[in-house]
Amino acid sequence: MEYVSTRGGSRAVDFEGALFSGYAPDGGLFMPRSIPLLDEATLRSWSRLSYPELVKELCSLFIAPELVPRSTLNDLIDRAFSRFRHKDVVHMSRLKDGLNVLELWHGVTYAFKDLSLSCTGQFLQYFLEKKQKHITILVGTSGDTGSSAIESVRGQQNMDIFVLLPKGLCTQIQELQMTTVIEDNVHVFAAHGNSDQIDEVIKELFADVDFSRKYNLMSLNSVNWSRIMVQIAHHFYAYFQCAPSLDTTPLPVVEIVVPTGGGGNITAGCIAQKMGLPIQLVAVVNSNDIIHRAVQHRDFSASEHVKATLAPAMDIQEPCNVERILWLLSGCDGHLVKTLMEQFTASKSLKLPEDLHRKLSETLRSSSASDEDIVRAMWRCWEENQCLLCPHTAVAAHYHYSQLDSCASSTPRCCLASASAAKFQDAVLRAGLVPQLPPEITALTTMETRSTALQRGEDWARVLRERIAAVVRRWEARRDGSVPPGLQGGGGQVVTQG
Repeated sequence: MEYVSTRGGSRAVDFEGALFSGYAPDGGLFMPRSIPLLDEATLRSWSRLSYPELVKELCSLFIAPELVPRSTLNDLIDRAFSRFRHKDVVHMSRLKDGLNVLELWHGVTYAFKDLSLSCTGQFLQYFLEKKQKHITILVGTSGDTGSSAIESVRGQQNMDIFVLLPKGLCTQIQELQMTTVIEDNVHVFAAHGNSDQIDEVIKELFADVDFSRKYNLMSLNSVNWSRIMVQIAHHFYAYFQCAPSLDTTPLPVVEIVVPTGGGGNITAGCIAQKMGLPIQLVAVVNSNDIIHRAVQHRDFSASEHVKATLAPAMDIQEPCNVERILWLLSGCDGHLVKTLMEQFTASKSLKLPEDLHRKLSETLRSSSASDEDIVRAMWRCWEENQCLLCPHTAVAAHYHYSQLDSCASSTPRCCLASASAAKFQDAVLRAGLVPQLPPEITALTTMETRSTALQRGEDWARVLRERIAAVVRRWEARRDGSVPPGLQGGGGQVVTQG
């Protein structure tokens, strides 16, 4: 299996090359050169598999056994899921009025990103131990990615992780899940800006090829193919749990409703479709509705300002993974994708070509929800089921309820639940409900915190370059025996006691 850039200007790499990359050198994103197509017999046999078994089968299609032998791959995935609280790793809640909610948030940080990042962390460590090299992980987060990424690599000797969070735009719990991790290899930056501004700085550093190579820069954001690969399993598992019967030909269709921010999970769904899984995808967004406008009106244009909403992980106006979807739908036309994305980067405005838009609207449906819609969906789900939804999952539930109220299609439907409501107390209170906090979450408020502020007007890229260089020098000195293990570095960090 080879991986190529969506922009067609970089040489093909194997899985290891894609794993250790952020953006491709030409600015694109890595995708498999070909998508394997599964027949109905395979789908029927897979329907009996557990979630971890599905992850193993899917990953084995995209990772050559010469790189990771199948037995080793199985062990890595088992190790990745060993810290999950639910015995099945994920859980399907079947609620009133056909509301099926696939809970993907039973990992350490109570977010769906724990699933893909725990596996990715294991893959990284496997290769690093073989090669005895160091990598620098650079992550921008709108809420959950940062803490999941930190947990996947914390304490590892061959990795340093730099996480940029938008100060005041995550929930308190999301921020504490990052700033309370006091490890030598964890470096958290609280940026006084939004997620899109953070992404611009990260793109700038990855675009500096000399810097990126010198410090072995890589990303654990959803630009990393490994995350997309694992997330394909969400759609297969949701399908098998909700399909009424697999004894018919053709196989029945299931609608999968995906809360969408950066677009990684919906991209995984598009790949699952290409693999032959009979699903209808619905991308649901909040008031930051660029994907909804693209699907409905060809309008892939950023609004003037990102709106702060009750679903902060979706407060994104530049969803990077749309590039992967456009590449898939264009027939892997790297030249076209390069032209479109360069136009968007320059003007933040793009009208999709008519043919490409037609294919997009055939592949995806879309819907948007206001904060009021989110609150109503959270309240209704609690009243009818005594089940608390996080605001992102409530965006999906809002779509489900709107379809019920309009007497729309009777196709079975599954809503992907991206996080626990425990992480979003303000939204729960706004819905007139009572937060339910597990002890691990409550304990965060009493713990020591550490982060570095990135102020408005400051040159964030310069600060990061200097800090990354200092940390890598420290690692090299430790490797050579001149710095005692455990020496805390990275001056300029703010340490407070909760």
